[in-house]
Amino acid sequence: MEHEINCSNCTSCDGSCSSCSECNTPTAPAAHLHETQIATETVYNGRILELTNDTVKLENGQTAQREVIHHPGGACIVPLTDAMEVLMVRQFRYPHNEITLEVPAGKLEYGEDPKACAVRELQEEVGATAKQIFYLGCLYPTPAYDKEVIHMYLATGLTFAERNPDADEFLDVVKMPLTQVVSMVMDNRVPDAKTQLALLKTMQMMYTS
Repeated sequence: MEHEINCSNCTSCDGSCSSCSECNTPTAPAAHLHETQIATETVYNGRILELTNDTVKLENGQTAQREVIHHPGGACIVPLTDAMEVLMVRQFRYPHNEITLEVPAGKLEYGEDPKACAVRELQEEVGATAKQIFYLGCLYPTPAYDKEVIHMYLATGLTFAERNPDADEFLDVVKMPLTQVVSMVMDNRVPDAKTQLALLKTMQMMYTS
């Protein structure tokens, strides 16, 4: 059965239907929302990201400007022990001028396999390797203007050796019960988006499967 996402009564959509099959609400296909790029200009090209100013054609035939951050993406991983504890990292985040609590994560190289990146960050940041790696999905941190995609993983069956952080990377490793850190997420004490979602997905997987 097809559903149209433009109707609030529906729960899913493939973008192809013109009316809701559950309540017969007339709707237009989602394809009409598409914006077509007709020009692009690089404003800044740095070590981590590129900023472009794009001109797009809208569905009404008018044009608009879109500032877009191009980023290679990243991967994060939840290291979960047999005792249901999570290895977290505390590090200073310059843009927010504060120390944050996060799961291990890192930036992808262009074309790099996200799982390989997650495995690398697991070893570098907390000194762990895992027998099992589970994919938790991906997220778009800021889809309005940033092309970054973050892939999330869960690591179990952990063994430990020395950490090997990057030369400019300073962090502390803390071990916390999964239930405790999820409570911190719900209490708004873990503002990092990837950490919130990866932990909530891990909680759902471990306690409802």
